[in-house]
Amino acid sequence: MKVLVPTDGSESALRAAKFAAKIRQDVHITLMSVHDDAGLKHLKKYVPKDSISDYLRAQAEKDLKPAHQILNKYGIAHDLIIKTGHVVEEILKVGQAENYDLIVMGAKGRSVMSDLLIGSVAQRVMTLTALPVTLVK
Repeated sequence: MKVLVPTDGSESALRAAKFAAKIRQDVHITLMSVHDDAGLKHLKKYVPKDSISDYLRAQAEKDLKPAHQILNKYGIAHDLIIKTGHVVEEILKVGQAENYDLIVMGAKGRSVMSDLLIGSVAQRVMTLTALPVTLVK
């Protein structure tokens, strides 16, 4: 079973990684970090492109580290994927292109009003993918 676990380094995402590690049905997990670089594109005029890429990669590695350590502790085979771009789109692309069986995500505890106005990444992934999605609170 191939399981995709997008993570942003939050406690909720870490709980999702722990949940995925406990599936134990010949599971192979891929941890994924996506950083939206849209807000940084205007900086490319003033900051070398490599500096922005290095910054985003460092942030992604920081986000992945706790979940990576958990999976190592459980002895679970796993890969790491680092992407930049629109978070939901990148999760959906990887999920479909790599034929994952399941997406396991942390569900952040934002307010109901905030979710109604802008929605969460987890909600949009769940709505837009044909893959099964497990949200871990």
